[in-house]
Amino acid sequence: MTTTTGEATLAARGLGHAYGGRAVLADIDFEVERGKFVCIVGPSGVGKTTLLRCLAGLQRSSSGSVSLSGREMTEPLPGVALVFQDYSRSLMPWSSVVHNVELPLRANGASRGAARTEALRALALVGLDEVAAGMYPWQLSGGMQQRVAIARALAYRPTLLLMDEPFASVDAYTRADLEDLMLRLQRELQLTVILVTHDIDEAVYLSDQVIALNGRPATVAEIVDVPLGADRDQVATKSTPEFAELRARVHGLIRGSRGTTS
Repeated sequence: MTTTTGEATLAARGLGHAYGGRAVLADIDFEVERGKFVCIVGPSGVGKTTLLRCLAGLQRSSSGSVSLSGREMTEPLPGVALVFQDYSRSLMPWSSVVHNVELPLRANGASRGAARTEALRALALVGLDEVAAGMYPWQLSGGMQQRVAIARALAYRPTLLLMDEPFASVDAYTRADLEDLMLRLQRELQLTVILVTHDIDEAVYLSDQVIALNGRPATVAEIVDVPLGADRDQVATKSTPEFAELRARVHGLIRGSRGTTS
């Protein structure tokens, strides 16, 4: 299934993947328009993380292709950043917060001074000050650690941000706070964001479009437009009839599907 609404930042064409001859993804076909927030949802084990790895260029698909602004994605490309679910494993506990954020910049040849400036800018974007910058990840709460992981991705100044269930390991209040943070950053920085989640409410709240996966192997059941406007509120937006209708529609698309690999 294909949707074309404008200039595509990323496109998957006939994407399929198999592990040991067992198909996990089949005929995945969609486009993500530049500057949009898109969530990928589906039952646990349907292959959401496998799909995200293919979209990031971290894993070659068994069939089909992924392209970024017309360039085939056979390996990670410049301008793409990835935020993982498990912030505690993605951050280096022996390095300060600011050093963690500097890491991709220094790896790409930035001077120490330039890397420090960009790292502090990125930390400020996610609401962390210079005091937090000098601390170690293990001295921060889970929500603050995930902010550090997001800052590290933003320091790279990506055009495409991929996120793999980034808020699944924090409490409900912190999760809502981080969701609103991402909505603000996506608008302010004009990012294209693709976020994998198992939470239907989260997907509808954050998205311009929701890509619902189901089946075995997984295919795109439907791409659902989410016309809830740019200004969203955790209570007011989720209380509207439109939100409830969209949530029910997405739930109906994925209900009863049971995959086996993620």
